[in-house]
Amino acid sequence: MTRKVPPLSVMLALPLLFLFLSSTGTHAHNITRILAKHPDFSTFNHYLTLTHLASEINRRLTITVLAVDNAAMSSLLSKHLSLYTIKNVLSLHVLVDYFGSKKLHQITNGTALTSTMFQASGSAPGSSGYVNITNLKAGKVGFGAEDNDGKLDAVYVKSVAEIPYNISVIQISQVLTSPEAEAPTAGPSALNLTAILSKQGCKTFADLLISSGVASTFNENIDGGLTVFCPTDTVLGGFMPRYKNLTAPQKASLLLFHGIPVYQSLQMLKSSNGVVNTLATDGANKYDFTVQNDGEEVTLKTKVVTAKITGTAKDEEPLVVYKINKVLLPRELFKAAPTPRPAPAPKAEAPKGDASVADAPAGDDVGDQTADKNGAAGLDGGKLVMMFLSLCVGFWLV
Repeated sequence: MTRKVPPLSVMLALPLLFLFLSSTGTHAHNITRILAKHPDFSTFNHYLTLTHLASEINRRLTITVLAVDNAAMSSLLSKHLSLYTIKNVLSLHVLVDYFGSKKLHQITNGTALTSTMFQASGSAPGSSGYVNITNLKAGKVGFGAEDNDGKLDAVYVKSVAEIPYNISVIQISQVLTSPEAEAPTAGPSALNLTAILSKQGCKTFADLLISSGVASTFNENIDGGLTVFCPTDTVLGGFMPRYKNLTAPQKASLLLFHGIPVYQSLQMLKSSNGVVNTLATDGANKYDFTVQNDGEEVTLKTKVVTAKITGTAKDEEPLVVYKINKVLLPRELFKAAPTPRPAPAPKAEAPKGDASVADAPAGDDVGDQTADKNGAAGLDGGKLVMMFLSLCVGFWLV
């Protein structure tokens, strides 16, 4: 039997198909969610979020996190370091390379010096931002900061989670000691939210924060992470008559509804669509809205109104301020927008005397519907792929 060479189009399409299938299986990692499954690392996880290291870890493609349990974190916290110094120490526990459990036990020449996020931050002089990994006797693996006189403070305990070659989370026995990482660190310059708003076309919003007394609530949340959605002066100008009719508590809730107590860059908003709580959320009073994006456009849906992010006024972690084209109206204070009902289709009138149209049986269109369901339009992606692969194999065998 003579084998026919498959058409060129099929040969070119096969690599593209497999590339498509492999790309759909790629998922971004989330260190907070990974560690949340392990209560023994709750303190470590909490400080990754508090220092904003979690978001930096999630943005990187190849990373290894040296996690320590709650007992080990207690020894670090007993030193009463500032939050910014703790960030440097924990940055030393994030390696900018992939080390799964297998790779740890197969290090070339038995030892390796690897860079960390502390070194990448620019705050680590010389070699102080590097970690030494060494294979020891009896299958143990030791870890130590390079600026700690060659001491290996900790040993490998176990693998917590591995997504080759994206992220590896492994437990080590102790917090790594580093004189440079533990040196007193000054915090960033204070961010003046109302001043930022006033300079970026949101002066009316800034004035309302001050006059209502909620500016302090916004400011108290900056260090822990804050995202503010600011209606521009033009937008608020048209809304002021409705704002003046609200009571003082309602005005406060409305303004607090425009902030969420976590730093969310634009890329993070796009990759984490869903319901978010706001500064106004209080128990049963949900005061939440839904973040949704269509390509590059990000919208905020409140059940009452849908607003769109039109620009970024400030993005300096832990604070980000976005401009929006509408005031966010919570359903707790305003009536939900009515759901539009589709207009009924007009009934076609049969021409008088045309019995063939008037007497047509109701089931005559069933055949067409069945054909549609059995056609390409009724197939899901998986069936189409299988048909395509079968076709390709057929060309090889004919």
